[in-house]
Amino acid sequence: MATVISLTMTPPVVTPEQPFVIMSQPVRPTGPVTGPDGGSHNGLEPTPELLAELAEHSRRLESATPQEIIAWAVENYAPKLTMATAFGPEGCVIMHMLAAIDPSTYVFNLDTGYQFKETLDLADRIEKRYGLKIDFKRADTTVEQYEALHGGPLYKTNSDQCCFDRKVKVLRQSVLGWQAWMSGIRRDQGTGDRAGIPIVGWDKKFALVKISPLANWTKKDVWKLITEENVPYNPLHDQGYTSIGCWPCTRAVMFGEDERAGRWSGSAKKECGLHTSD
Repeated sequence: MATVISLTMTPPVVTPEQPFVIMSQPVRPTGPVTGPDGGSHNGLEPTPELLAELAEHSRRLESATPQEIIAWAVENYAPKLTMATAFGPEGCVIMHMLAAIDPSTYVFNLDTGYQFKETLDLADRIEKRYGLKIDFKRADTTVEQYEALHGGPLYKTNSDQCCFDRKVKVLRQSVLGWQAWMSGIRRDQGTGDRAGIPIVGWDKKFALVKISPLANWTKKDVWKLITEENVPYNPLHDQGYTSIGCWPCTRAVMFGEDERAGRWSGSAKKECGLHTSD
């Protein structure tokens, strides 16, 4: 029999008219699959049955609140559920909710070595506020070693390679053994992969299930909750930084610019590669 989720947290959006019901657990093949390093990954394989199951879950979750989506993820994938965060407003909101639903969920950050001091300070504040333990995943070279290998800062000449080496490769290693990961991307953040992100889907780049609890939320929804529930956030947002990544490749935005216009400014690049299908 299906179980109706009941959460004590009051969401800042209208509750769906119909009660949200957990569906049956996704199909989980038991045979190992190959991870990016050639080793065994997580026991999941993107069979037609699994993909159809995930698509149906995503469809049903379209009317769910973020809290209900997170609770569904915990119900179906814990203890093989993890969350990656760059400490953006969306990530802070998810951690705020996660602390009330399952604070034991493994949370990690991709520490490129180029993060703002304000971002690292925020991590400390979040850990103290919510009792979460956030792990910092790093590349196998320090910034100094990496720049020496490339004759200087690679982000100046090849930011795609820099992002791949210090973020994408690190995430591939970090999710080995996990069956699902949560991200804070929203559909209204832009075009391309973000605009069409499902609530639940198969992440073929990293070979596991990807869950986006805030896919249907807007920037206004996110900041409404941050304001109403005093969620910690990066003080750089008060200085015009609407999207924050590595300090060399991030600037404050001007009035009227897109919220991601400050990332890799002066180039056509808008993504680091974590949330693209290619």
